[in-house]
Amino acid sequence: MATATVQRRAKDRPLAAALLLTAVGYGLVIGTFAGVVPLYPDIGEAGVDLLSHSIAVVNAVATISLALGWYWIRKGEVGKHRTAMILSFVLIVLFLLLYLPKVGGGGEKHFVLASQYGWVPLVEWIGTAYILMLAIHIVLSILAVPLVVYALVLGITHTPTELRETRHAMVGRVAAGTWILSLTLGVLTYVLLNHLYAAEFVPA
Repeated sequence: MATATVQRRAKDRPLAAALLLTAVGYGLVIGTFAGVVPLYPDIGEAGVDLLSHSIAVVNAVATISLALGWYWIRKGEVGKHRTAMILSFVLIVLFLLLYLPKVGGGGEKHFVLASQYGWVPLVEWIGTAYILMLAIHIVLSILAVPLVVYALVLGITHTPTELRETRHAMVGRVAAGTWILSLTLGVLTYVLLNHLYAAEFVPA
């Protein structure tokens, strides 16, 4: 009964539901960075490395799932599209569950232009490119959250026929494009930071 009531309210007021969920997500992230969410154990640099690798895998799979979802809806395969998009959202929630303890209980790694391997060139623009990609990744991820959540709320509370009368398709295109670009840049910066160049660990 309670679940049905929540779903009905989300269907009637999808924007309000999306904004509420977005605010909760933003609150957790900001609270973790500010150190006011004391929920995380101290995991040290080794824990940060492990979570970084796990996050990169999750983000790569989410990117593939999003791309497939986009492809399938263009082919008219609504069921496959729905499954892919729900999976993508579950993966992003998993990302959040990995990312918050990484930041709150471990710390951050800062890019250092020092090659870990002899064959990696030490060209100065790489550092600038890394910062630029990271900045775009962060901005896009912030902007994508309300769009993604809104499209998801519409998608799970409306039938395919009902969705034609909503902004799901328009918002979904923008959300998916923003999300895919953000995730791709996130994986690229991960590779640069963890596998090609050196990094300085800064504890939380």
